[in-house]
Amino acid sequence: MPGTRTAGLLALGGIALAALLAVIGHVEVNDDLSPWSLTVSDFAVSDRGGVIDTAMVVLALATAVLLPPLRRPAAARPTGRPTAGPGRGPFGWAEALLTTWVLGLLLAAVVPTNEPGLPMDTAAYVHRYASVVAFLALPVGGWLLAARLPAPAGRWVRGFAVASVVLAVAMVWSAYPGDRVLIGLVERMLILTEVAALTVLALTVARPITRDHAVVVPDKGDEAPANDHHNCMIDAKARPVTPARAA
Repeated sequence: MPGTRTAGLLALGGIALAALLAVIGHVEVNDDLSPWSLTVSDFAVSDRGGVIDTAMVVLALATAVLLPPLRRPAAARPTGRPTAGPGRGPFGWAEALLTTWVLGLLLAAVVPTNEPGLPMDTAAYVHRYASVVAFLALPVGGWLLAARLPAPAGRWVRGFAVASVVLAVAMVWSAYPGDRVLIGLVERMLILTEVAALTVLALTVARPITRDHAVVVPDKGDEAPANDHHNCMIDAKARPVTPARAA
């Protein structure tokens, strides 16, 4: 459907724009900030222009654009059987988790964390837990949604979902018992993996739908009566007519 493909293209454009803004936000901040040991949030709070926050908003909106077409049956895999959870009702589990990702990303963009090295305040805690919920909601929602996608796209989304969960666990370890070792690197790998899953979803929605036009070939058994009737007509024309005798 044209509207569905347009939504996919808009989402792809939003993802590309968000990636570009994130790169710009890393280039324009203080050179003393290390992307290996500091999170994206640390860069965002040091970015006076708000480019990284804008990138988060754009990425959330790009995901929101995908939600309506992903609810439609055209995005589902034609398995012939009802899908569990996300395939039932206007809001399934997968769609609800993707919506949670959108809301968590928006909240984290609006409520910044504190400056690096300062004690955490209320806003910083809100930012942290909004980010944690968003980072966990997307891979779980993607895993559930993969059952409704074509086979290649579904496998890619589930692969990225597994990788995201592994990286999320590594980030939690780094944040607490790991003394923040390479927490910035792990978080950026996590973000890249989740953005890759969103890209696969957008490509699936943007892909044009091809319909097969089948040609119905009549069965030979159906042609037999018509042929027999035609042959009978020919025999009738070819049979000589005997004149009737007078009484």
